Amino acid sequence: MLFRQRFLDGIRDGSITLAFRRWRRPSVRTGGTLLTAVGQLGIASVGRVAIDEISDRDARRAGYESRDELLAELGQRAEGDIYRVELGAIGPDPRIALRERMPSTADERATLVAAVRRLDARAAEGPWTRQTLELIRAHPAVRAADLCRLLGQEKEPFKLNVRKLKKLGLTESLETGYRLSARGSAVLRWLDEEE
Repeated sequence: MLFRQRFLDGIRDGSITLAFRRWRRPSVRTGGTLLTAVGQLGIASVGRVAIDEISDRDARRAGYESRDELLAELGQRAEGDIYRVELGAIGPDPRIALRERMPSTADERATLVAAVRRLDARAAEGPWTRQTLELIRAHPAVRAADLCRLLGQEKEPFKLNVRKLKKLGLTESLETGYRLSARGSAVLRWLDEEE
């Protein structure tokens, strides 16, 4: 579930508390969370809704000037059911704190290195984590399209891999490109020490 910047701004300031989507299958669930550019968003509820049940008030709560504007956007996609998503609280992105938190014990360090090794073990294309971390360290703030070419990889698989590293707190997205976090730099050192 993606939000354009104007909706993210409204979610952050509390003026947008509702969303509508046309989906074949919901991409969020009641009680779940969604990481956005403005933080981790709680999902209070998700349920199907009929078009005639959507009010002008609902449209305004979802960030639209009118019901007609919302329905026009929902009409751009013909397939799927319409879902009403009640948005919960917005909190900090947990990956921000994670990327600054260094393992404090040998066990925590081993657990983090093992998580990186599992990413390599599960990859059909073979080990990729060290090469990707080294590339980001050598080329901070470089566009993903340029970085993936240096690896001889397609852009979308490359970005998916970087998101996996980000989830472990090893990388940070910048306005353009990425950089290693303190935690990511440490993991590279630890991997070197194991060689």
